[in-house]
Amino acid sequence: MTDYRKLFDLTGKTAVVLGAASGIGKSSAEALASLGARVLCADRAQEGAEATAAAIRQQGGSATTVSCDAADGADVEALAAKALAEFGRIDIAVTTPGLNIRKTILDYTEEDLDRVINLNIKGTVWFFQAFGRIMVKQQGGSLIACSSVRAVTIEPGLAVYGSTKAAIGLLVKGFASEVGRSGVRVNAIAPSIAETALTGPFKQRPDIYDLYAGHTVFNRWSSADEVATAVAYLASDAASYVSGSTLFVDGGWTAVDGPPTGLTQLAR
Repeated sequence: MTDYRKLFDLTGKTAVVLGAASGIGKSSAEALASLGARVLCADRAQEGAEATAAAIRQQGGSATTVSCDAADGADVEALAAKALAEFGRIDIAVTTPGLNIRKTILDYTEEDLDRVINLNIKGTVWFFQAFGRIMVKQQGGSLIACSSVRAVTIEPGLAVYGSTKAAIGLLVKGFASEVGRSGVRVNAIAPSIAETALTGPFKQRPDIYDLYAGHTVFNRWSSADEVATAVAYLASDAASYVSGSTLFVDGGWTAVDGPPTGLTQLAR
């Protein structure tokens, strides 16, 4: 009988998490480390990455840090080179940074467009290239990117951001088809509303905060940790036959068409 518990064990694995200073990236680094992986925590905000790594070490895990700007292709290449030099092999590579400039298409400037595309799309391609080359050469590995429910559901002011998140889903499919024969898996997670430092300001607007919560079947926001569990799954051997997929961790957001109308009485 298969030892299913062992499939989730990352002992002896190495992982790089870009975006590890906060939010989903931070929780992802913690999740991978808690399952036994040695983790390199990377972020443009190196002090935040160092805090994440220190917390991991305090819990008995193994973590180091490096500064990296996810929107800079040369920086991402340097990150991959450092990780390979430190670990000798890279089993897991996760990238979570993303940028949303909430404006209507009519109001978008060229500078806005460049900033969003450079990080969300180009940054993902650079990450796939840098770590994909290493994983193809070593004949194995798991690459994980970060999409969003905004890839498939939208509201005014999010068209450009949503388009980049949809593009990530297709990049995942395409790259998975190109490197699968080398034993490399490529997937993405797609969160909806997660409690992070970036979404903290929504708590100052209870009407908006509650409205978004109502879009989920649980009528609540997720924690970053709940999203990180999906990253841990995709990184593990439990997902050995999963590639080219986007795993929605959205509390049912994409399953329903908005908050209940009240026309049907729900069981308490």
